[in-house]
Amino acid sequence: MHAATLSIEHLTFRYNAVDVLTDINFSVERGDYIGMVGPNGSGKTTLIKIILGILKPQHGHVLLFGRDMEEFSDWSRIGYLPQKIGAINPRFPATVREVVSLGLLSGKGFPRYLGASDSAAVEALLNLFNIYDIRNDAIGELSGGQQQRVLLARALVNNPEFIILDEPTSALDPELRERFFGILKDFNEKRKSTIILVTHDVGNIGKYTTKFLYIDKRLVFFGSFDDFCKSDDITPLFGEFAQHIICHRHNGSQEHEE
Repeated sequence: MHAATLSIEHLTFRYNAVDVLTDINFSVERGDYIGMVGPNGSGKTTLIKIILGILKPQHGHVLLFGRDMEEFSDWSRIGYLPQKIGAINPRFPATVREVVSLGLLSGKGFPRYLGASDSAAVEALLNLFNIYDIRNDAIGELSGGQQQRVLLARALVNNPEFIILDEPTSALDPELRERFFGILKDFNEKRKSTIILVTHDVGNIGKYTTKFLYIDKRLVFFGSFDDFCKSDDITPLFGEFAQHIICHRHNGSQEHEE
């Protein structure tokens, strides 16, 4: 039996004596595909940083693959794309291929070098994100959308067991966005990768993910979209009509006529 990919118990985080997150409890199982949503300032990015060990909570515990954060060290099992990628210096001396290759180095011992299988993995991701033709271009010379695809490829190139993406499609046009969601679906269903996708797109996240996590400094809801849609506790927050729009699992009007 596999340990949960992520377990969070009674987590509280304060910044300048202000509670940013209060008594957060939930568990993410292997193969879960979770859409994390919440208003601006709700603590979503803070929670992600705590999961990654960037921030340390004042109270509570975080376990990755059954190990306490203080003991966990195998970060090659996790692929991560942060929310905001600052402007990349046009003179930054790294090509697209080199940046994507960096995603493989965290799992390497010393001396760190890439073998033939690593090169094949990089080429596969370059093709998957349609950036093979620009593989030798400097990343700083690319458009924002191209840079986003490069960084997405870097996050996924090591075939991570746990993928954490914070607003990953913000710089992608609609066609590329749908392609990207198709790639994530493949990682989730065929490779059994566990995914947490942070987004502001409440209305569409139910089309892609299998579970819904709504956070607003506390855990408001965590569960399946069917449970979300039927929850009387959620109705006052979203409204009955919005619950069905978010769910994407059935025709809301017909459900309530029965």
